[in-house]
Amino acid sequence: MHKKNVKLWLKHNIMNKKQALLILFFVVAFGSFAQKKQSNPTESILFTELTYDYGTIEVGSPGNSEFKFTNKMKTPLVIRNVKPSCGCTIASWPKEPILPGKTGVIKLNYNTKIPGSFNKTITVSSNAKNATVILRIKGNVIRFQKYKNEQLL
Repeated sequence: MHKKNVKLWLKHNIMNKKQALLILFFVVAFGSFAQKKQSNPTESILFTELTYDYGTIEVGSPGNSEFKFTNKMKTPLVIRNVKPSCGCTIASWPKEPILPGKTGVIKLNYNTKIPGSFNKTITVSSNAKNATVILRIKGNVIRFQKYKNEQLL
């Protein structure tokens, strides 16, 4: 290989690595912030958290969780629908309008009779500027462990 060809080859490969690293940085940076917290926009429904992690729970444990929200609009907030992604989760929410500045709670009950890990979404529809908000519940349901505190030798 000629010296000129080697320089071109090095320049081309180094530039591709830099571009790849830059793209990777942006993907990781923006991906890590997605759906963690909401900003505080006006004219919206603002949730304290968007994800509820049950952690590891035993079969038959209570599967209750709550998502608190605030009406940041200047008009009453009306939650039109709360739709879980599967029949294993039951949702309840305030049917009456939430006045400006006031808070409310969406309650969920996940069916913990099914062992295994889960990661479910709940779609909240309202009259807010951010009319659709996706909530998430996740965790791992395990069978009852009779000898929980004993160590295996």
